[in-house]
Amino acid sequence: MAPKKGVKLATKKKTEKVVNPLFEKRPKQFGIGGALPPKKDVHRFVRWPQVVRIQRKRRILKQRLKVPPALNQFTKTLDKNLATNLFKMLLKYRPEDKAAKKERLLIKAQAESEGKTVEAKKPIVVKYGLNHVTYLIEQNKAQLVIIAHDVDPIELVVWLPALCRKMEIPYCIVKGKSRLGAIVHQKTAAALCLTTVKNEDKMEFSRILEAIKANFNDKYDEYRKKWGGGIMGSKSQAKTKAKERVLAKEAAQRMN
Repeated sequence: MAPKKGVKLATKKKTEKVVNPLFEKRPKQFGIGGALPPKKDVHRFVRWPQVVRIQRKRRILKQRLKVPPALNQFTKTLDKNLATNLFKMLLKYRPEDKAAKKERLLIKAQAESEGKTVEAKKPIVVKYGLNHVTYLIEQNKAQLVIIAHDVDPIELVVWLPALCRKMEIPYCIVKGKSRLGAIVHQKTAAALCLTTVKNEDKMEFSRILEAIKANFNDKYDEYRKKWGGGIMGSKSQAKTKAKERVLAKEAAQRMN
């Protein structure tokens, strides 16, 4: 219905905003010589070094392509708590560095020049070097073998878990060849090995060995059959799901 003549419609009163005269509104001008523009996330536009690009491409490829079980086992690393306890133990058995060796030899030389005999016990230390570790495993002298998960090329250590299992020696795969290298005063280390421990550490060492055996040696048959990779990107997954929906719709129409 149209409103009757002479009747005024009720209009809402506009509430005027109270402006404080002390605070003057001054909008920013982003032109030349004006205010600085707000910060943007330019992460995508960074030209990364070639080494970084290769690392990232390799990581994506390992996700996309199907990875055979022999290589996929290196993605199953030791959990954080157990790895922390293991590295605490390894730090107690660090081999001597260059300065300590120099000092020891100097004391020995001084003692020999004075005509004294120096009795030196063979220290209990972590063994490193791939050939040396392999020899200790073959001689059945190793009690625990620690392998890095990111050795490049991986063929250097890909056969080591199978050898450890054959010789019935506990082994584990941990994150970071640089972490292993830091223990033995090197940049990196592919594998480390413990042949024996001190009497005061035997209880803790046996507990670590039991946990490692349960996680690696006992699960070898399970990991031997498990392939990795085959994970597609978000766009590819969305396309596949859309195709599946269309096919399901067509199948439902045929049924009706």
